[in-house]
Amino acid sequence: MPGIDGSGQDGCPARATPSMFSLRRAQPADLPAILAVQAQCYAPQLNEPPSIWQQRLQHPAALCWVAEAQASAAPLAYLAGYPACLGSITALNGDFLPATAANCLYLHDLAVSPVANGHGLGGALVAEALRMAQARQWSHAALVCVQDAAPFWHKQGFTVTEPATGESRAALATYPGAARYMTRALPVQQGATRSDFADDCRFRQARFR
Repeated sequence: MPGIDGSGQDGCPARATPSMFSLRRAQPADLPAILAVQAQCYAPQLNEPPSIWQQRLQHPAALCWVAEAQASAAPLAYLAGYPACLGSITALNGDFLPATAANCLYLHDLAVSPVANGHGLGGALVAEALRMAQARQWSHAALVCVQDAAPFWHKQGFTVTEPATGESRAALATYPGAARYMTRALPVQQGATRSDFADDCRFRQARFR
């Protein structure tokens, strides 16, 4: 399973014309668009097969979003996450196994189509995911950084963290290149008591410049 990709995100001149995008929870019907964006952003060896994406989009514990241009309703970016335990790393092409007693949001995969660069979609998707993690009172967020995406993730508050166990080090070693495990602490959100955030499937609209 690929980690977070930094290519095709926010760092190149804008090539998309719509200035209004919507963030929403991903649905199984988004699979073709997600696979297309994945292929545009990742090296071939990091592309996940459709079967894993189908599991993720259908699993009730998965936390997946897309950003779409309102003019076309076509997803141009996505973020896939799931409940995890801090320090646990999913190996490349590993099974999709969300933790039942989670304390961490694992940001597994972020990609933005090159045609949507420059609109802040990557940062907006991350902010939405972290907002939900804080509402669930998880203490941390974590990810595997690939394809030289560390500068993007540093801007989101993440720092490189050495894996603490032999199992996690072995999982990290399955990723090609200089993959890094990165984490960040999440502020405690006072007064948050709900654990079921099904209402977050609603559209969240914003302008991204």
